[in-house]
Amino acid sequence: MTMTSSAAVSDLEASDAELVGRATGLVPLIREYAMQGSEARRVAPEVVKALEDADIFRLLVPKRYGGHGATLRTAVDAVAEVARGDGSTGWIAALMTVGTGFASTSSAQAQEDVFGANAKAKVCGVFSPGSKSERVDGGYLVSGRWPYASGSFAADWGSLGIPVEGGELALALIPAEAWTIEPTWFVAGMQGTGSDTIVVEDHFVPDHRVQPVKDMFEGRYLTPYTDERMASMAFNAVAAAILVAPQIGLGRHALEITRAKLPLKPVAYTSYQEARLSPTHQLGVAGAATKLHLAELTVERMCLDIDRAAADHRQLDLETRARIRNDTGVVAELVTGAIDALLTANGAGSFAEVNVLNRIWRDSETAARHALVTPEIGKEAYGRLLLGNEEPTIAL
Repeated sequence: MTMTSSAAVSDLEASDAELVGRATGLVPLIREYAMQGSEARRVAPEVVKALEDADIFRLLVPKRYGGHGATLRTAVDAVAEVARGDGSTGWIAALMTVGTGFASTSSAQAQEDVFGANAKAKVCGVFSPGSKSERVDGGYLVSGRWPYASGSFAADWGSLGIPVEGGELALALIPAEAWTIEPTWFVAGMQGTGSDTIVVEDHFVPDHRVQPVKDMFEGRYLTPYTDERMASMAFNAVAAAILVAPQIGLGRHALEITRAKLPLKPVAYTSYQEARLSPTHQLGVAGAATKLHLAELTVERMCLDIDRAAADHRQLDLETRARIRNDTGVVAELVTGAIDALLTANGAGSFAEVNVLNRIWRDSETAARHALVTPEIGKEAYGRLLLGNEEPTIAL
């Protein structure tokens, strides 16, 4: 019998636990470069390379292109671990993992354009439309500015919104060599995401690289490989759900720091020489941990709904999609509330510039303001459907 070493096992055979474990193994490196990434306004090249080597960006890419065809749950768990290292790193991992995965739902020719020459191609994405999209023979002549292009500094392609006939929105796959990056990302939180502005001038996009967003929302993807998991993934539900994966990691990191540093800290102006003996601190930390656990359970349910539907090759019903959008905001509220309570427990020193809790707080609060996360909008959409209003006010 021939024995096969573990090192010889194909990456494609990696289990879900192994894939998430790769992300966990990167946490020390990610933390080492976190401050450098924030100061440079983009994740350090060493960290991007490590994410590439661990196949984080290819978790959702089909196996025929060397990816893993993983479940959303696996991708979310891996991204949460990356964000436990650093919020900005987790954010670009989230958006580019999903952006790269959904590139595999494009036409067969577009997929070959992206992955054929470079199986490890990374795709960033901005859904809002650019300023100009002129219909020409065989495609569109595209110009415009796309702000908040997270990870664009490390991307090989961008999936960028363009207006098409009838006032509809489509996503166009545009190679990185067709754009310049205008530095516009000067913010309080998520500083290392490099969410600057992509600028494109008169770039020709062939028809085969254009996919209508309305069709994507309804699961009518252009890919001929309809038996693959991504071909049945609910586009907007996935796009929303992945945005709170970094929140889970940020919350875990804040709790980790608190449990390591708070117990023996004296409580100023009280008789408690150790915070672990203070009922106020006990209750505060317990409440925060409970919120984090509830957030994790909510994300697990979101992923379960999406992954089950994908496994059955069916689209989620409208009410479930609305609930997932609602739950996205609920998770953000739970995590930001938990982090707020943990900073209160740790005291005013949490807001010192050198304190990692300060960066965690700023990252979480910034990420919670993403348009696809806004809790009130999600509650409105879900509530309308629960009360019999069949037409939601947002795209689901």
